[in-house]
Amino acid sequence: MKMFNFKYRFISLILVLSLTLSTGCDLLTKTEPESNNSTTNETNPIDEDWTSATVSSNAIVLPSIAQVVAKIKPSVVAINTEVITYDFFNRPYSQGGAGSGWIIDESGIIITNNHVVEGAENITVTLADNRTFPVNKTAVFTDPLTDLAVLKIEAENLPAASIGDSSRLRVGDWLVAIGNSLGLGISAKEGIVSRIGVSVPISSTQTLYDLIETSAAINPGNSGGPLVNMAGEVIGITSAKIATTGVEGMGYAISSNTAIPIIEHLIQNGYVIRPYLGISYSDVNSILVTQYNLPVETGIIVADVIPGYPAETEAGLQTGDIIVALDDQEIINGNDLRLALINYEIGQTVEITFWRGDTKETAHATLTESPPPY
Repeated sequence: MKMFNFKYRFISLILVLSLTLSTGCDLLTKTEPESNNSTTNETNPIDEDWTSATVSSNAIVLPSIAQVVAKIKPSVVAINTEVITYDFFNRPYSQGGAGSGWIIDESGIIITNNHVVEGAENITVTLADNRTFPVNKTAVFTDPLTDLAVLKIEAENLPAASIGDSSRLRVGDWLVAIGNSLGLGISAKEGIVSRIGVSVPISSTQTLYDLIETSAAINPGNSGGPLVNMAGEVIGITSAKIATTGVEGMGYAISSNTAIPIIEHLIQNGYVIRPYLGISYSDVNSILVTQYNLPVETGIIVADVIPGYPAETEAGLQTGDIIVALDDQEIINGNDLRLALINYEIGQTVEITFWRGDTKETAHATLTESPPPY
């Protein structure tokens, strides 16, 4: 009997709790504030018919940098040099150097920088297949003005690189610099075109023109190696780097369109034939102005007049004359004269404006071919 009462009371408790909870839910529902609006709020869509754009199956797939490297790497070479230099006590010792180059012709013609091979007593070229060839010094042809050089090794059927059109480059285009970085073997670094048509002074007497600036990492040993586009074509020859405090490393390459005419001259003639006046000269500077009381503060002062050439035979220039203009182009320093002469043709007559003492004079000369280097 007690058991029955317990069960009855337990069931009654459950029923009471159920009713209480139901009533509570109903009370919660009824206590929500009613809207005073007689109409229902509606969301106004932007465009009921809009759907996401379909992915085009004809999108251009960019090539992998690995594919670019695979194409150009067989044409890239490591160049090692030996230069004889002297210590503090004038004792000679051998100093090694490393650079890069690339094969432009299957017969063994290789392109590099002048500064890679300049003054070298011994030069060796190592191909991608690890074959090494010595380079005869008589098979080295250089143009210091543009920092280009051509080497010839005794080899055949080599993989020549393809040459691209550097005038088609755009800022932001991807590039790959490949070469013998740090003398550790051939490696690749990617980057983009940062600027085009850049001029960079290499020294007080030399400026390189029409350079490609790239964000690709350029390190010692890269000099002379190719800078290639995403088609694996050489569009530049790595030449210089600016690395100084507060400046992120900026690499530069001689554009292919500037380099190829120079390379053709070196291969065909052994040197570059340029329009020539027939003088040697120095830049006018503050020391010369003070020492010799010069009438101008810029220009080039004639140091020597080469017999038999236009400066002597036609213009009548003399040692000490200061050239300040060629036609209507102002000549502030030697770089200006070199750049001006490049834009002339052999056989073209130019007007030379110069100072002789305190007198400003003009003369004319017909440009001739530059002589072979000694």
